[in-house]
Amino acid sequence: MKRATIESNRGKRRTARLATACAFALAGFAGAAAAGPTLTFGKEGSLTFNYSVQGWAQDRGYTSSSDSGRSTDFFLRRNRLTFSGQYNDLVGFYANLDAPADSRGGDDDKSIFFRDAYITVDHSDAMRFIVGRFKNTFTRENLEACFDALTMDRAEVLSYTPWGGSRDTGVAMWGNLADAKFQYRVMASDGREGNEVVKDSPRLTARVHVSLLDPEYDFGYRGTYLGTRRVLTIGAAYDYQQKVAYGDFVGKDDAKDTKAWTADIFYEQPTAAGTITASAAVMRRDTGKAHFGLSPDPNLPTTTDLEGWYVKAGYLLPSKIGPGRLQVFGRHERSEYNLPSGIATRSGTASASTTSSTASCSS
Repeated sequence: MKRATIESNRGKRRTARLATACAFALAGFAGAAAAGPTLTFGKEGSLTFNYSVQGWAQDRGYTSSSDSGRSTDFFLRRNRLTFSGQYNDLVGFYANLDAPADSRGGDDDKSIFFRDAYITVDHSDAMRFIVGRFKNTFTRENLEACFDALTMDRAEVLSYTPWGGSRDTGVAMWGNLADAKFQYRVMASDGREGNEVVKDSPRLTARVHVSLLDPEYDFGYRGTYLGTRRVLTIGAAYDYQQKVAYGDFVGKDDAKDTKAWTADIFYEQPTAAGTITASAAVMRRDTGKAHFGLSPDPNLPTTTDLEGWYVKAGYLLPSKIGPGRLQVFGRHERSEYNLPSGIATRSGTASASTTSSTASCSS
C-alpha cells in the first residue's frame, strides 16, 4: 500500500492511494546458469539472448476537495529482449529492446525502442570503459537492477535526473581497486540538449563507493542479494552540466548551471533467522532557481531544483515457501520541489510482501 501527499502554499491537497494487487517478474538472467540461449562465433565471440517481463495489476484510488475516483489497470511494467556478449576477451556489447508500460491506461500500441545499446572495453579490473547509451551513474537506486529491487519499484523522482531520466548517451570509465573494496566511475554524456540550452556542453558525473564487507564489484547494483552476501557499502556522487537553461528565456539571458550531489548507504546481513536489508539515500539538485527567473524556460521539469531522501528496509524469511522466497519490505521517501508557487513537498510510504526466486535480471 502506498500513500502519497502533495502540498503547495495554496493549501490544496491531493492524496493518491496506490494498492498493487499483484506483481510478477519472470527474469531469466542470474549469471551463466540462468541465462538464455548462447551462440558462439569465432575464437572468443559469444551472443546471449534473454527475455524478461514484469506484469503489474494496480488498483488506484484518489480523492481531492472536488473529486474522487478509482480505477483498476493490468499492464506490462517492463517487457524486454536483450542481446549481450563478447567480441573477444577485451570488447563486449549489450543491447536492450523495451516496450515499457504496455497496455497501461488502455495504450496497447506501445513503441519498441533501444533502452540500452553500448560497447564495453575491459582493459583490466581497475580500468573499464562503456561507450553508448546506458544507465547514468549518479544515484544508487537508478543503478539497482530493475528485477532485483527490494521494493516494487524505484523512487518516482529521486532516482532519476531531470534530463536523460535513467539513461544517457556518452562514455564512462570505471574500475575496482583494493580487491574491489573501492570503486570509482567518471562519465561524460549528453545531458540536456536542444535549442533551449545556453550552450551545448557535456554532462559530467562522478561516483565512488566503499564496500566494508563483501564487495559490490559490478557497474550495476542490486536492491537485495537475497541473503547471498554480507554487504555494507557507502557511496557518493556528483553531477554537473554547464549552462543548461536561461533564467530569462525570452531575452536569452541569465545562464544557469545545474549541479547535484547524493550520498547513500546499503546494508544486507544474512542470519539463521533470515536476511535483513536496509538502504537509505539523500539527494540535492540545484539549477540556480531557474524557475524563478524573469521569464523561466517553459520546458523545465518540476525536478529542476529538487532535494529529498528515502529509507527502505526488508526482511527475507530463511526458508522457501513453495517455489520461491518470501520477503517483507517497507519504504518511506520525501521530496521537496523549489517552485515559484511555493516549496511543494511529496512524501510517501509503502509496504508489502513479495515472493522472489533466486533468478533475477541484471539490467
